[in-house]
Amino acid sequence: MLISQASKPIRKSPFYRHLYVQVIAAIIIGIALGHFWPDVGTAMKPFGDGFIKLVKMIIVPVIFLTVSTGIGSMSDLGKVGRVVGKSMIYFLFFSTLALAIGLVVGNVVQPGAGLNIDPATLDGAAVSGYADEAHDSTLVDFLLNIIPSTMMGAFADGNILQVLFIAVLFGIALASSGERGRPVLEFLQAVTAPIFKLVSILMSAAPIGAFGGMAFTVGQYGVQSISSLFMLVVTFYLTAAFFVVVVLGLVARLNGFSIFALLRYIKEELLVVLGTSSSEAALPTLMQKMEDAGATKSVVGLVIPTGYSFNLDGTNIYMTMAVLFIAQAVGIDLPLGDQIMLLLVAMLSSKGAAGITGAGFITLAATLSVVPSVPIAGMALILGVDRFMSECRALTNIIGNTVACLVVARWEGELDQTRLHAALKGEKQPAADTAG
Repeated sequence: MLISQASKPIRKSPFYRHLYVQVIAAIIIGIALGHFWPDVGTAMKPFGDGFIKLVKMIIVPVIFLTVSTGIGSMSDLGKVGRVVGKSMIYFLFFSTLALAIGLVVGNVVQPGAGLNIDPATLDGAAVSGYADEAHDSTLVDFLLNIIPSTMMGAFADGNILQVLFIAVLFGIALASSGERGRPVLEFLQAVTAPIFKLVSILMSAAPIGAFGGMAFTVGQYGVQSISSLFMLVVTFYLTAAFFVVVVLGLVARLNGFSIFALLRYIKEELLVVLGTSSSEAALPTLMQKMEDAGATKSVVGLVIPTGYSFNLDGTNIYMTMAVLFIAQAVGIDLPLGDQIMLLLVAMLSSKGAAGITGAGFITLAATLSVVPSVPIAGMALILGVDRFMSECRALTNIIGNTVACLVVARWEGELDQTRLHAALKGEKQPAADTAG
């Protein structure tokens, strides 16, 4: 008796074949190695750095192809402006809300109170490099830097915003070319498939990258290094968790999906970010998952890369909380007026330092440089534990951008709710035309 193909049971892959299981195991092994053999753990840094470089290598073509083909397929070019405008309104509101929440929690909990540190004893040399880089990073320079010197230079440098800028313009040119641009559009769409296949191949190295990144962090700084600043680290993590679960959870519910289901859906990306402390490491697969979840290619291509520079919720929470911690630690009482000034300055400096390696710490330096009552040398107090907080910053940033993508797609009528709920339930969906 023959058994039909359809009636054959579907064989599930062994649990150890799942990427997130491999990444979790790699993180645990990395922590153990860094803790018990710190010198060996520190030497594992090239594995983490190598994986991040592998992913950054593919980010530029992913963004260019996704954005240019998405916009090139549009019949309504006015949608580009609407998507960008709605994205910026969303980013501005929730970035400011994140800053305000960090400010409120810092005032209520006061994690730095009682340390009574003499500002004269602080080693300003330890953070002088960050201060110099922050001084050179102004909002005007940041905006002008979005325009590349040459088209090829943007691709060679790997500047995400410059590539996004070129991709948007090229996509508009494609859409405006009509039938003459059709062969070019079809060629780029054909190239997209092998590029995303390459992404999946590169992501198989994620456990190695997570192992190297975590082994280095624990080996270099030691888990015990957070003990003296335990209150700040715990307060920051709990505040970020509150922002994700309550604030973003409410936003998700109002837009028809569960934040916890979304976190399960992007668990592989979150684990990669946790292991590498780099949200860029998960960018290519996150964009693919947003398309699989029903958001159109054009919306994904515009919102996700832009959010990486303009929607840094975790960095914003960290920034206001860290400034208050330093002020409290050295016994400086910031009046309400100075705190409001801090909020306004942070809104600008968080954009001016966007896209720079170590942006969280550099942004903090930029903010302190405009709030003279708090010594910039106070950054030395948190330099040792900044690496432990960078994971939380990156995780909060990527979750915030994922929610933003789905919300903006829904606002624009470019979100397939059926596909979204099926994806969040873990159901396999056939490939959809998400060109938008």
